[in-house]
Amino acid sequence: MGETRRRILRAVGASAVGLTGGVGTTGAVGPPAGQNATSASLLLNWRPNGLHVPYYVASERGFYEEAGLELAGIESGQGSDFSARQAGLGNAPLAITSADQLLNINTRDLSPVAVGVVMQRSPVVVFTTRETFGEELTSVDQLAGRTVGTGPGMVRVLTRLMLERGGVLSEVEMVDSGFDTVQQLLAGDVDAAGGVFGDAVTARQDGTEVSSISVADAIPSYGHVVAADPDFVDENPDAVRAFLTGTARGAAWATENPDEAVDLLIAANPSLAESRAVEREKWVEMARGYLVSPAVRENGWGWSEPDPWARTYEALADADLLGGEVDPESTWTNEYLDAESAYVGDYASRVSVGEGTATGTDTTATDGDRTTTSDGTDPTTTGGN
Repeated sequence: MGETRRRILRAVGASAVGLTGGVGTTGAVGPPAGQNATSASLLLNWRPNGLHVPYYVASERGFYEEAGLELAGIESGQGSDFSARQAGLGNAPLAITSADQLLNINTRDLSPVAVGVVMQRSPVVVFTTRETFGEELTSVDQLAGRTVGTGPGMVRVLTRLMLERGGVLSEVEMVDSGFDTVQQLLAGDVDAAGGVFGDAVTARQDGTEVSSISVADAIPSYGHVVAADPDFVDENPDAVRAFLTGTARGAAWATENPDEAVDLLIAANPSLAESRAVEREKWVEMARGYLVSPAVRENGWGWSEPDPWARTYEALADADLLGGEVDPESTWTNEYLDAESAYVGDYASRVSVGEGTATGTDTTATDGDRTTTSDGTDPTTTGGN
């Protein structure tokens, strides 16, 4: 894209959401004044919660600074589509988004690039409660003859694709549950729900017995990724590398110290104090089932492989959710992952978790000297995000 077109799109994007410059509490997003090669701000995909623990840990414990980066701020986002677009417009040098939205935005005249994969598999799950479903959900074929509610976007696309590949789509009534999926499930309005693992965590906080199946069983796709403004990457490669190294170290420390890690999240976001148990649960689920994969064990934290990107792109294209065409491999890079860093290259050996699987097995995390699941139960029977 020419610089003139990028400048026009950047101005239009800023005007459309009221963005005029630096990051602030008003929701405006942009590189802080005076930002240099060792400084960057981070835009989250949503309001701060347990899934964002690594960034707050790395910031509060000085891991970014030790890696050579001054983190200018961590700001709330308005969804993965928003954060991917802001990175593409150049209004956010670094942003947390989803793999599907990064691909989507790359087909709409912008080019944010994924410089690291935070979630090595999709966080989308289909979950239910024993009270509503009458039994534990362990297989997609159990959904035949049932009603499944989902919210919009990629959650619905992946849920539908899983049902199709499981051979039961024609036997399932899919309904739009909007943003009240958990509430509708708990009320018995739907038999099961398509959402992300954090929704399953929320559903079981009152002691409700929740079980889930992961779409990763049917569709290999990534979850949260670190998106970057391509101009910022070109001009500040060391800052990008430092951010990834610091984040990997933050994730490793938080995996081994979940209570202290959540305390740091809440110290920076006091409004989360009332939901501390939920935020801790979300983080432990994420740490034990989503950050480690065969690719991470072989190559290091944050590693991308071509197949998940290609599969996600195909799913989006088949569902007519893209604005045009793009080569999926042009949207991501492993170039800024420092394999020589102990917390990147040796990440898997530094955390006491197993690789995430579709059933959630071998995914316990350590809490100090004590090995447990996040709620003391068998991890094969609870949902993961």
